Amino acid sequence: MAATRLELNLMRLLSRCEALAAERRDPEEWRLEKYVAALEDMLRELKKQSSKPAPELLNEYSRKVDFLKGLLEAEKLSSSTEKALANQFLAPGRTPTTAKERTPATKTVHLQTKARCTGQMRSELLGTVCSLLLYRLKCKSLFFPSCSCRGLTSDEKQSAVELDAVLQHHQDMQEKLAEEMLSLARSLKNNTLAAQNVIKQDNQTLSHSLRMADQNFEKLKDESDRLEQHAKKSVNWLLWIMLIVVCFIFISMILFIRIFPKLK
Repeated sequence: MAATRLELNLMRLLSRCEALAAERRDPEEWRLEKYVAALEDMLRELKKQSSKPAPELLNEYSRKVDFLKGLLEAEKLSSSTEKALANQFLAPGRTPTTAKERTPATKTVHLQTKARCTGQMRSELLGTVCSLLLYRLKCKSLFFPSCSCRGLTSDEKQSAVELDAVLQHHQDMQEKLAEEMLSLARSLKNNTLAAQNVIKQDNQTLSHSLRMADQNFEKLKDESDRLEQHAKKSVNWLLWIMLIVVCFIFISMILFIRIFPKLK
């Protein structure tokens, strides 16, 4: 089925949105958000049309629009950690939007966004660690023996406490993420083993059914041959019996005629 004008416009706007999402944008950039809202309206209108595309294609359009919408919502978050977690749950498109693309543009945008968030988290963490190290070096007077922790102001002490809390928060987040990844890995392993066992049992059942079918086919073939031979034998015996009966009747008639001649 040929694509309608609305579908072509949707594909063009979707390709433009994917290109904008792949670029580094200013915080005040408003075009992508407006374009995504227009995509949602066009997608709703496309679903209402009588000559709408296949359900698989509609699902792919919805998947890409939802990805762009989730990407915009993730960019509005304040913390880089929250942005990274939000990007983890985004699902990019599975097929290219245009024929010129080798891989889906949304998948490329997803990878770029994840790398950007990871870099921001690393920079924040390294900055926090460096600040804390400088503070501890200052307190311990490693490089300046005449310096003492007692000379720090209350603001510096409060900043140090906040840095410790931030480091502890990042460490807790990393441990939590590691535990979740391990749990997901264990769950995936268990599901894979269960699926493997089910597939193995299904293969054994299928092999047994095929062997039984072959055996039944061979038995049926043998019985058919026996039945055919039996039918041929019964026809031969019936033919011989009929011939014998005819010959007996013929001879009996001749004898009857000879014994009882015609009356004059």
